[in-house]
Amino acid sequence: MTLTVLRAGHLTTVQDEGRPGHAHLGVPRAGALDQPAYALANRLVGNPPGAAVLESTLGGLVVRADVGRWVAVTGADRPHPRAEWLAAGTTLEVGTPRRGVRSYLAVAGGVAVEPVLGSRSTDTLAWVGPPRVADGAVLPVGEPAGPPAAHDTPRPGAAGPLRLHPGPRLDWFAGDALERLCVAAYRVADASNRIGLRLDGPVVERVRPGELASEGMVLGAVQVPPSGQPVVFLADHPPTGGYPVVAVVEPADLWRCAQLRPGDAVCFTAATRERGVAARR
Repeated sequence: MTLTVLRAGHLTTVQDEGRPGHAHLGVPRAGALDQPAYALANRLVGNPPGAAVLESTLGGLVVRADVGRWVAVTGADRPHPRAEWLAAGTTLEVGTPRRGVRSYLAVAGGVAVEPVLGSRSTDTLAWVGPPRVADGAVLPVGEPAGPPAAHDTPRPGAAGPLRLHPGPRLDWFAGDALERLCVAAYRVADASNRIGLRLDGPVVERVRPGELASEGMVLGAVQVPPSGQPVVFLADHPPTGGYPVVAVVEPADLWRCAQLRPGDAVCFTAATRERGVAARR
């Protein structure tokens, strides 16, 4: 089976769980930004964990199937998704969501492009993996693992601030920097993308002069460039960076960053439990 992409929309890429473990090669982890929505789409059509899907940014994706298959769309503005039968020769359009940013189109059998370094994900920093999906692309689809089955389809709620853990360079900032972050109000900047969620708001003040030697970066790191405006590193973040990291977003909250639009409000709170945040490069 194949999917023919009639329109790719603003930005559509192939994504799966990503390719962690290659930071030493300079390769980002990539993967679906909204992992709960990605996993739900696969469950709905009976795919095993790790199957590749299409991640659509702000909709506009239109595909046609040459063989009938079960499909599901999850993510932005879709609180109660379900599996639907897409008959041979018919088209499916992922419309522009009223809220949120990224939608996930899963098809039974998964998008079967060739994997690169063990993953079918495209990263938009180094462009490792398949190219971005373009108008007219013909994408192979694997064999279904089985028909959709009834099961719970939980999805975490979106309310509340992003939880923060202290970062490794907290001492480069004023002593109450984390507390200030947790009472400040930010907005998502226009330049945000799969690499990082850029924020506009109160400046995070440094107290230590000089520059930091490049060091490893983790998923969810809140890096502070010279402008003082924080950036939350997302799935396509560079493996290393030279600006200090003041905090790290709780991994369970990162999916919400995938659905924030420019101009949306962002606030933080201190994580309720102190624990190490595993490096997810």
